Amino acid sequence: MVDEAVRGDDHSTVSLQALLALRGQVGRARVAPSVSRLGSGQQSSRLYGRGMDYAESRAYQAGDDVRRMDWRLTARSGKLHTKLFQEDREGSVLIVLDSHASMRFGTRGRFKSVQAARAAAAIAWRAVGAGERVGLAAYGALDAVLLPRTGMRAALAVCGALARWDALPVAPRSELLSAALGRLRPLLRRASRVVLISDGFSCDSAAQARLRDVAVHASVCTLLVADALELQLPPPGSYPIEHAGRQVLTVLHTERQRRDFQRALGAGARHLRDLAAALPCRLLQLDTGSDAVAASAEVFARRRVRA
Repeated sequence: MVDEAVRGDDHSTVSLQALLALRGQVGRARVAPSVSRLGSGQQSSRLYGRGMDYAESRAYQAGDDVRRMDWRLTARSGKLHTKLFQEDREGSVLIVLDSHASMRFGTRGRFKSVQAARAAAAIAWRAVGAGERVGLAAYGALDAVLLPRTGMRAALAVCGALARWDALPVAPRSELLSAALGRLRPLLRRASRVVLISDGFSCDSAAQARLRDVAVHASVCTLLVADALELQLPPPGSYPIEHAGRQVLTVLHTERQRRDFQRALGAGARHLRDLAAALPCRLLQLDTGSDAVAASAEVFARRRVRA
C-alpha cells in the first residue's frame, strides 16, 4: 500500500545521491561521546578481561564467570548482574541489513527498505568519521557481503552497494534470521559493533542464541524499521493493498477488523522487540517518516545500565 507521498526518488527506491548527501548531515551532528574521546580507529569494545577498565554491567547469563559478578548492583536490584570490561582496539562496525520483500512497503514517508538504506548509510558515514572500519551484509532476498574497510572509500562503497542492491529485482528468496547469523558468523566474530536493521518478520526463536553469542564479544544494536500501520491501529476505511503485482481492496470498518489487520502487520515488530528484550542488546525504533541520521547517532550512544 503506497500513498502519493512515498512515490518517487528516495521514497520507493534508494537514491545514491541522497545517501551521499547524508554525509553532510552526519558531519554536522555531534559525535557520540563513546567514540569521540578515543583515538582514530579506536573504539571502546565490549570484551572481557581482568585488569582492564570497567565498562558496564548487565544481567547475569548462564556461563558467565562468577569472578566478574557485580555484587553491589546485584544487592540493589535483587537480580544477578555481571561486570563487563573494555579494551581499546580498532573499531569495526558490521551492518546486517534485512532485504526481504516485506521491506518494500510504506504508507508514510518512505518504503521501509529506503529508510533502512538511509540508516545504514548514516551509520557508515558516522563510523568512518570516527575512524572505524565499516562493512555491510544483506540477508533475505539478497545474499551479499561488503567486507569492512576504513576511510571515505568504505562509506562510499556502502552507499554504492545499497543503491545497487535496491535496484535489483526482488527475489522470492527468504532467510530466517538465525540462518543468516549462522552464515555470517565468521564476519560477525571479527566485528566490535553489530547493527541489525530489520522489520522483524525474519525473526525466529533460534536467532536468540545466535545473537547472544555475538553479544559476548561485540556491542549489538537492533534497529527496528516499521511503517505507521505496523505500529498503530489504522483509521476506519478501505485500503488498496498491492502485492505481487495485484491490488486488493481491504475493508477495515469495525474495530475487530482494524485490530486483526494491525496485529498481522505488526507481527514483525513484536518479534524483534521480544528478541531484543531477551538479549543484552539495545532496540531502537525507526519509523518510515523519522530522521535516519538521528537514529544513527543513537546507535553509537553509550548504553546506560539499568538496575
